[in-house]
Amino acid sequence: MSDRASSPEALIQALASDLRPVRRLAPPFLRALIWLAAVAALGAALACFADLGSMARRLAAVPDMWLAGIGSILTAILAAVAAFQTSLPDRKPAWAMLPLPGLLLWVGASGLGCLRTWLVPGTHAADLAEARNCLVFILGVSVPLSILLVAMLRRGYPMRPNLTAAAGGLAAAAAAATLLNFFHPFDAAATDLGIHAIAVGIVVLGNRMLSGQVLRDRSA
Repeated sequence: MSDRASSPEALIQALASDLRPVRRLAPPFLRALIWLAAVAALGAALACFADLGSMARRLAAVPDMWLAGIGSILTAILAAVAAFQTSLPDRKPAWAMLPLPGLLLWVGASGLGCLRTWLVPGTHAADLAEARNCLVFILGVSVPLSILLVAMLRRGYPMRPNLTAAAGGLAAAAAAATLLNFFHPFDAAATDLGIHAIAVGIVVLGNRMLSGQVLRDRSA
């Protein structure tokens, strides 16, 4: 082999000959917006089968119901942003705390709804069968939203895949709980709130275990 062929320049050229340009990722906020647009499209489809007038009257009747709705929306938005931020290797894990304000509002307002069922006579609280339907709805809607989200997150390179996956799971669960308002013709009660918490916990844990493994394999 000649000196020219074995020179560092020749070696670099040989190694770089098959390289392809890497397409730069869109900013995390834009990627989160794309996922939220898909959630909004699903919400528009579900709205076609909902009694929107009844839902509007129900949410407007007492502040805790629309406050809980705002809380779940904020949680979905902020958790999605947190997931896409933590999917980048140069971002701090503190981004995972971003959805905390929305989560506190969501849980706090839902807790007020539980008090209202005790203090206001005639309040229609969910029974076990209705609460079970809520569980099925949140889990069922969270599955496609989680799949879409993890497919988008795979384009990043998360250094903490379980944290990213958990944030994504919270985003999917909060979005599903928000869409549940289209078909939730009763007030919050302790049983209902507990079922919602269980559903959200299952989605977050499932994403941490399953989606986290997918993201970990991508990062390996």
